[in-house]
Amino acid sequence: MKKMLKRVSAGLAAGVMLAGSVIADDFKPVLLYDIGGKFDKSFNEAARVGAEAFKAEHGISYKDFEPSSETQYEQALKRFARRKADLIIAVGVGYSVAVRNVARKYPNIKFTVIDAVVDLPNVQSITFKEHEGSFLVGMIAAMKTESKKIGFIGGMDIPLIRRFERGFRQGATYVRDDLKFVENYVGTTPAAWNDPIKASEMAQSQYARGVDVIFSAAGPSGLGVIQAAKDKKKFAIGVDSNQNHIAPGTVLTSMLKRVDLAVQKAMDEAKAGTWKPGLTVLGLKEGGVDFAVDEHNKELITEEMKTRLELARAKIVSGEIIVDDVAGGNSGH
Repeated sequence: MKKMLKRVSAGLAAGVMLAGSVIADDFKPVLLYDIGGKFDKSFNEAARVGAEAFKAEHGISYKDFEPSSETQYEQALKRFARRKADLIIAVGVGYSVAVRNVARKYPNIKFTVIDAVVDLPNVQSITFKEHEGSFLVGMIAAMKTESKKIGFIGGMDIPLIRRFERGFRQGATYVRDDLKFVENYVGTTPAAWNDPIKASEMAQSQYARGVDVIFSAAGPSGLGVIQAAKDKKKFAIGVDSNQNHIAPGTVLTSMLKRVDLAVQKAMDEAKAGTWKPGLTVLGLKEGGVDFAVDEHNKELITEEMKTRLELARAKIVSGEIIVDDVAGGNSGH
């Protein structure tokens, strides 16, 4: 009788394990990138890192898609919705209208949109307080500049990128009030995210005018800024992903926007059955934004600088420092 019970228990355990693996195999997440591709060393690549972390933890594959133009956003969303994906994650402000349209047509499909807000019962929106992270890298620029001239290069001129610029400027003037600012935007269409040549030309022009630190919030276009900084022996500040390794000694720091955490969290929740629609906003307090210090830039960021930065971080988290937002700003890259 005991042997029989053991066999039954073993059989039940095997059945449970099998059921678990079937459920895992049946879970079908999808990740749709923005223009620029999943190896852009910036925004999209951060999203990919999150999906890969989910895959490594759970052994569950995901499907992904790299659009070459914004006209493909809605087509891709419809295609995966028709295939009954368990979760479709769309990364970037450009998806906002497409997600709204497709989510209405497929009310039983879960959608997570990162960097946009779509108020529908089957859509989860995740945005970031980019201005808070930008405040800290603005402080770093102000503490590092010798010319007292610092620059900003944005990708597409939209309210979200103005939010990066506003926080950067406020953080810099928090440190000192004798600075001159120069700013440029690569363009007014989504093509602005993927034009490193134009961004490089803008950076070279800023450096020629005496700027010695440039913060770029421009997706893959920002790689042109980093190259110009390297050529001119000046500093650049990276964005979204940790870009310190691209040009050690040239990239002063990177303003981290933890798109990886947002993607991984959405996939984890959908798999666990705890996914919920609505808006989540990730700032310094939630670990959604930060600045990067690693082996590639640790010689550039002194202990004194770190102390000042951590004091400012604590004041932002507590509400003692209120970092300016852009009124009516949508989230984007």
